[in-house]
Amino acid sequence: MAKLISKLIFFISFILIIFFFINSYFLKNKELNQVTNQEIKEKDFTNSNIIKDIKYSSKDLKNNEYLILAKEGEIDLNNQNVIFLKNVTAFIKLIKKNETIRIVSNYGKYNTVDYDTIFSKNVEINYLDNKITGDYLDFSMMKNRLIVSRNVVYKNPENILEADVIELDTITKDTKIFMYNSKEKVNIKSLN
Repeated sequence: MAKLISKLIFFISFILIIFFFINSYFLKNKELNQVTNQEIKEKDFTNSNIIKDIKYSSKDLKNNEYLILAKEGEIDLNNQNVIFLKNVTAFIKLIKKNETIRIVSNYGKYNTVDYDTIFSKNVEINYLDNKITGDYLDFSMMKNRLIVSRNVVYKNPENILEADVIELDTITKDTKIFMYNSKEKVNIKSLN
């Protein structure tokens, strides 16, 4: 009987030691995981899709260069090829004519694959002695086309023109002027 009681005490002690060992092991790991998770949450992470001082440069088949600069950009999480830009300045350098078109806007949306860019808010385009302002600009490098819309004002040394949409071919400088309502006319003011 004494042997049975000592075996029972030994067995119960063995079970208790295993229980405390397992419990303390898992409890320590749980506490360690909580501390690690807490440290990760407390770290001051910056958003990894924000880029500062952006500069992209590309050339078309005619060797014209397109340069876009921005103070800040954010990569679109749904499409890695799209970057949303802030404080944008772009240059289109036309090699054959040795001219540069300068574009400035508050915001932009740039596609790194096809180089198409949408500029918005306080858009200003300067080339030669011409200036076009508007709220929205859609630029296609592949089509060599600028389409300015909403509150468009085109100014050259002779005239000021107000319209809804101006489409400009960057190579030929051919310009098309549109109004949304066909009954409305383009407003032209002579400076001479």
